[in-house]
This record gives sequence, structure tokens and C-alpha cells, in this order.
Amino acid sequence: MSQIVVTQVRSAIGAKPKARGALRALGLGKIGRSHTLPDRPEIRGMLRKVSHLIEVEEVGNAETA
Repeated sequence: MSQIVVTQVRSAIGAKPKARGALRALGLGKIGRSHTLPDRPEIRGMLRKVSHLIEVEEVGNAETA
């Protein structure tokens, strides 16, 4: 399964409560903090909710064949 590295680049101050909750669920909360997550539809939905606050980088397949 592929992985996604998510980095928070903007503050959540002034963001809506659901966007703040999505950041917390993604393991973020401070500018510059990064978290590696699996590439799943529910994660993609949270990323879409806070796309204006984060940067997303896709990492290749974590498992070796």
C-alpha cells in the first residue's frame, strides 16, 4: 500500500472546527509538523477538507516485492 507524507504549512487559527478536527485526526496541529499516512479513501477525504492548510507528498510503495 502506498504512503502519503502530509505536512502542515498554514495555521489552523481561523479555520472552521471541522477542519481543525481533520488536522488533529491526521496527526497534525503545528506548522511544520509532518505525518506519514496510508493512502486510503477516508484519509484522502480529510486531506481534501484541509487542502488549503497542508502540503501532500506521495511516497512510493512501502512494501518490497
